[in-house]
Amino acid sequence: MCVRTEVLVTASELGQLISGGAPPVILDVRWQLADPDGRANYEAGHVPGAVYVSLDDDLTDHAAIGRGRHPLPSGTALQAAARRWGIATGSAVVVYDDWNRAGSARAWWVLKAAGLADVRILDGGLAAWTGPLEAGTVTPEPGDVTVAHDDLYAGGMPTLSADDAAVLGTQLIDARAPERFRGEVEPADPVAGHIPGAANVPSTSLLAADGTFLADAQLAGALEGVAGAYCGSGVTASVAVAASAAIGAPAALFPGSWSQWSGEPTRPVATGG
Repeated sequence: MCVRTEVLVTASELGQLISGGAPPVILDVRWQLADPDGRANYEAGHVPGAVYVSLDDDLTDHAAIGRGRHPLPSGTALQAAARRWGIATGSAVVVYDDWNRAGSARAWWVLKAAGLADVRILDGGLAAWTGPLEAGTVTPEPGDVTVAHDDLYAGGMPTLSADDAAVLGTQLIDARAPERFRGEVEPADPVAGHIPGAANVPSTSLLAADGTFLADAQLAGALEGVAGAYCGSGVTASVAVAASAAIGAPAALFPGSWSQWSGEPTRPVATGG
């Protein structure tokens, strides 16, 4: 298995896995900034056997203070959720979404940070799936997976603190849209702008028109020299981290991202660029 196929799975490969008698646990993580609850869309039609995962409820700990808009869940809470989703010890997991790989990349990152070994993103998302869809809700047999890390900020994936991010300069990328990076608009956080020194590489620029990740050579060019990534709240930056992982050049995530940085009054803010 090459590096890319350790991170991504094609729709045809997923179909083969499902029909092969040992299907992976499939998680539907539909989420958008303007429409965070994807359950109704999931119930209307999803990949057969897929279990719905709420990014805001299951992949976020809103009780955490000072960690941005989407703080990471605890390992304990994630383990309970993962067992509810049917993940057992040694399970292969495939995650997908229907919006710019944001929800699936977040789930991929969180599960990898928790210590799960075999987690892949459906390349192209739900739009790439050409097989039949299943309506309703899937309730699987509970799994028995054990999460290795309770503190995902110090778990199986590299992370950045705000102080770490502050000194990376252009090795740090901002994965938000250019107008948010420049500080022209800010739909979610009270302060507009970006971390001084950061470069803007929108997460959507790492995807082809059909929503699949760009070819390795193109990703390597876009992500050359990148050591870390942030976005608004750590969700879409996970797309950049996944792209980096797919070309064998791991990058660290600043989980709190701009929502944490801009919430700390002493942090400098840059605009333009």
